[in-house]
Amino acid sequence: MRILAAMICCLFVTTSLHGQKKKREPLTEAQVEKIAEAGIEPNARVGLYTQYLNEHADAIKALSVRAKTEARASKLNDALEDFSALLDELGDNLDTFADRKADIRKSLKPLTEAAPRWQAILRGLMGEQGYDLARKEAIESDEDLVDQAQRLLQEQTDYFKQHPDEVGQDRWEPK
Repeated sequence: MRILAAMICCLFVTTSLHGQKKKREPLTEAQVEKIAEAGIEPNARVGLYTQYLNEHADAIKALSVRAKTEARASKLNDALEDFSALLDELGDNLDTFADRKADIRKSLKPLTEAAPRWQAILRGLMGEQGYDLARKEAIESDEDLVDQAQRLLQEQTDYFKQHPDEVGQDRWEPK
């Protein structure tokens, strides 16, 4: 009976450990460090995310022209998941900076110019079983970010026309 109980316990432990995947990190340690160094500087952070998204989009494009193999599909799936994660992280940062009324118009312009290129790369990928879901999620995340960035750019343009004394601020302070 003890042997049976021990085997069942081992089975549960093995199953739970197998089910835990290591969370992928879309950025390298150096990139994470640069973002941390940018700290609360909104334009610097948005600029870095835009740069890293451009790099990821280029990697996806490079993978897309390789011969169709399972390894390629797996790499594309991972790259697309990383791309989506970065888009979501940037969206969260934009929300934070919008709440603070930080003037990020300077960094929103390059972002809104780069996003259509990302969209073209994602839509140019032919859907394959190994990464089609990740591709669809990346397209949706990109569309959401484009909408958010354009809306935020318009809101900020309007806000800073009405509050010219706050232009260039990193954080809104209640008076």
